[in-house]
Amino acid sequence: MTTHAPAGAHWFRSSYSNDQGGQCVEGARLDAHRMAVRDSKDPEQGVCVFPAAAWLAFVDEIKTGDTVA
Repeated sequence: MTTHAPAGAHWFRSSYSNDQGGQCVEGARLDAHRMAVRDSKDPEQGVCVFPAAAWLAFVDEIKTGDTVA
């Protein structure tokens, strides 16, 4: 985890986030196919940056409902 947002990141809010205090997650696509993720309610808290392979594996597991033990 980093403490600063990558320079030039263009953040977008997850379509699953809402204005009623729901799960508010923002993402930014970075160079080298990396993905940055942060809490939109507290963006200064920190940023997680995932390499492409890790991000794709995470998304695939969410879509299929598989979990890692």
